[in-house]
Amino acid sequence: MAAASQCEVGGGVREGASGAVVSVLLGEGVAVVAQHGTLPGGKVEHAEDPFDTVVREVAEETGYEARVEQLLGVDSRTRQVQWGDPGGAELHHVGIFYRVQATGGALRHETNGSTDLTRWMPVTEVPDLERSVVLEVGLELHRSAPPSGHVAPIQVAGLLRH
Repeated sequence: MAAASQCEVGGGVREGASGAVVSVLLGEGVAVVAQHGTLPGGKVEHAEDPFDTVVREVAEETGYEARVEQLLGVDSRTRQVQWGDPGGAELHHVGIFYRVQATGGALRHETNGSTDLTRWMPVTEVPDLERSVVLEVGLELHRSAPPSGHVAPIQVAGLLRH
């Protein structure tokens, strides 16, 4: 069986000086990208610093210019995928989570990309949303603020998916 590795970053975004909208990672609302119910983020390009990746991905997926405020933590998980060798492969996914501040721009859908809907939603609606486990990990890292930057694995079940 083949093995593959993937490193991604995710960021919770909050509005700038107006304070009109705050991300779920700050307790009031969340930037949910696409039908995937996830945080803005994506793959780290070859030789790219994850710190720079999150700023780029937030801009691409939300329209916001962003500044990194804090490293929240790291999540590592494996799962079986149905690509690669015949019979699939085991994917090792490493996610790096940051809190970022929006410093400019305006919320918009991603153009010519992999997402088709970007919107703010109240935190109270998150439990009823079919969502990526990535969103749950980001929420848990924010809520518990573990000094180690690590939270227990979150199981994929119910409305949670990869």
